[in-house]
Amino acid sequence: METHEVPMQPAVRSDAEALFSAYGDMIYRLALVRTRNPSDAEDVTQEVFLRCLKSAPAFASAEHQKAWLIKVTVNCSKTLLGSAFRRHTVALEAAGEPGMDEAMPDSTVYDAVLKLPQKYRTAIHLFYYEDYSVREIADAMRTTESTVKSWLFRARAMLKEDLKGAFDDVSR
Repeated sequence: METHEVPMQPAVRSDAEALFSAYGDMIYRLALVRTRNPSDAEDVTQEVFLRCLKSAPAFASAEHQKAWLIKVTVNCSKTLLGSAFRRHTVALEAAGEPGMDEAMPDSTVYDAVLKLPQKYRTAIHLFYYEDYSVREIADAMRTTESTVKSWLFRARAMLKEDLKGAFDDVSR
């Protein structure tokens, strides 16, 4: 059976390309932080942009658009991680696929962030790497501001403990 792809209208294509250029890296990084797997992060990124193109939401501002994309990224990665398929498969690293080490820049701090539990990892990433406020993180993750503050506090304590002594040589 042959399938025929319907070409996108030029305006839709340029809008999609502009959207991907503006937010593609941010969405991929957030998906990577949540899934810890480059292939899964690519799948989530693709799903986020497909949902955006299909639903074509009207955004009030660029910040509204960014918040919507982050919320959809969090939801898509949560869906992927909770799927039955995911629970019954072997990690790609065990199958010889590239893991987080190959996909992320070499950074002692970022490696420590990636070791955190998912909710802490996500909060730290949005707060420090995407410059989101506590309120915006709470909205994106569907929780309260006090919960996000607790996650950030605990994550910082875990990072402090994990990174103890890692930078002692730098000051000398």
